[in-house]
Amino acid sequence: MKPERLALPPKNNWNRSVARRWWQFGAGREELHAAIIGLDQVLVVARVGQYGSFAFLPTGTVYSEQLITFPLATNAAFCALQSRPHDTWARFFGSSMKDDLRYAPSDCFETFPFPEDWENHPSLEAAGKAYHEYRAALMVRNDEGMTKTYNRFHNPYEKDPEIGKLRELHGTVDRAVLDAHGWRDLSTDCEFLLDYEIDEATWGTKKKPYRYRWPDETRDEVLERLLALNAERAEEEARALPQESAPRKNRRRILMVAEQQPLWDRPND
Repeated sequence: MKPERLALPPKNNWNRSVARRWWQFGAGREELHAAIIGLDQVLVVARVGQYGSFAFLPTGTVYSEQLITFPLATNAAFCALQSRPHDTWARFFGSSMKDDLRYAPSDCFETFPFPEDWENHPSLEAAGKAYHEYRAALMVRNDEGMTKTYNRFHNPYEKDPEIGKLRELHGTVDRAVLDAHGWRDLSTDCEFLLDYEIDEATWGTKKKPYRYRWPDETRDEVLERLLALNAERAEEEARALPQESAPRKNRRRILMVAEQQPLWDRPND
């Protein structure tokens, strides 16, 4: 590392600083460390991943730049982010890399209309705790990581009752989030559906892109309600805070999303 750092051209302060302190990480991420002071754990999600799976990691860890780290430590926060309402929002507003979700906090997290008091909501806390603890224990018992576990979760031919229990608990998470929004009329029933259309004649023996998910009608209805809630909150913010004095970043991220239309066939980013 030392020869590489010393070989950096001294064209800016950053190069000179990392060359002088060659044994240290180049970017200390002071903002992140300040945000997680006092927390025992944080929520993380892979920047790019097939399933958008959230997990807790302990603080005091050097996090990969391929992880998006949230200064959130409650099971209620885990519940809200792991739920299908949030996944629906993230897949609509996020971009993709091949068939994987590319999670962007500015598009997927900052714009999401969370339920009121979502970080400490009692029902979300209970559902998130049950789901997270069961999933963690299941992965330990099976000696399988997140990807293998969710491969089985979304496999229509997987009949293991423990995977069935995980699917059931995920439905409980969804129910808690929908109820926290007051949307008790919506069903959380899922089916094994293809993520996108395929040509059966040419697909061959490749694994089909099944996902255990809501039917399109449920997904679209949830997205429509989330968009309406986002627009409502944008209007409330605009009324409460004069346009000229409102924080520019917050105005952009809320009002821009409120103008979007729930069209799933829009071109990929």
